[in-house]
Amino acid sequence: MVQSNLCTQFAHEIGRIRPLDDEAMRMTDVRLGNLTKPPGSLGKLEDIARQLAGITGEVDPDLSRKAIIVMAADHGVCAEGISAFPADVTPQMVMNFLSGGAAVNVLAKQAGADVVCVDIGVNAELEHPDLYARKLMHGTNNMAQGRAMEHDTAVQALLTGIELVETLWNKGYRLFATGEMGIGNTTASAAVMSVLTGCSPEEAAGRGTGIDDARLAHKIEVIRRSIAINEPNVEDPFDVLGKIGGLEIAGLAGVILGAAARRCPVVIDGFISSAAALIAARMAPDAVQYMIGSHLSNEQAHKKLLDAIGLAPVIHLDMRLGEGTGAALCFHLIEAAQRLLREMATFDSAGVSRG
Repeated sequence: MVQSNLCTQFAHEIGRIRPLDDEAMRMTDVRLGNLTKPPGSLGKLEDIARQLAGITGEVDPDLSRKAIIVMAADHGVCAEGISAFPADVTPQMVMNFLSGGAAVNVLAKQAGADVVCVDIGVNAELEHPDLYARKLMHGTNNMAQGRAMEHDTAVQALLTGIELVETLWNKGYRLFATGEMGIGNTTASAAVMSVLTGCSPEEAAGRGTGIDDARLAHKIEVIRRSIAINEPNVEDPFDVLGKIGGLEIAGLAGVILGAAARRCPVVIDGFISSAAALIAARMAPDAVQYMIGSHLSNEQAHKKLLDAIGLAPVIHLDMRLGEGTGAALCFHLIEAAQRLLREMATFDSAGVSRG
């Protein structure tokens, strides 16, 4: 009964996701065509302006309230020795986010965005007045020995992300971005990617926190073993998520779906966030239209993962930190797209000949 109720609630939420607003995009195209520039000369900035209109139904939406949602969770697969850092780093970094000392805090402040830190599955007891405490487990189980979490837990993590967007939406936030923290989460993300895209663990696995060749080979073997033991069903993203995913990956997939259900743009960060985006895309294909790919991570498989979703990254700075750092930088380009549409002169107003 619990599983049935959760799935019914989830189905109701994703049923709210609709295609983009064609009329708003058409009006934006008219506006772009009247600006003092050659057609299409602002490239991806024009694409962003058009997409924002389609998402919100407004040519010039107010996206001034921005939130980077950093989902934090631990991974039982760390027991296999797949990371260069110990699992203790996860709760330590959560407190760093909350004190404003992480890279994402610096970049979010520059972009005029708020960092919303969520404990959805950290293997420690954390207390802070600004922490969104949503813990479902003290980290996932070791997926190399069995399923990472039960089906109901995976669905509840998805709903946690959806409900968090609802909470923030009610506070006036209209632009969201994904961020994460969780030692071991590139392993889970690579496993999810391998199953859902059909690529090999060798193609999906990267160096994460900077592991050497020997540990990378071990990581690949752990991913292969996790898939073999759990036999996730490629046709069922819930099954994939529960067996080889992570709590923060599920939570971020929920954030993406929740943003789409409320007609809000959601900026996708790096490799882990993109694994969550792929899950969301398989659950609700229309949700892809609400996603903006922020940057191309230095993780070797990120380009292939973005291609599988259907996203084209705006930035390429050889970053691989995660946390939502690439998404924070993309906020500046989103604002630039809006300012150009709003503030540029038209041919008529400037008295410029169209040629």
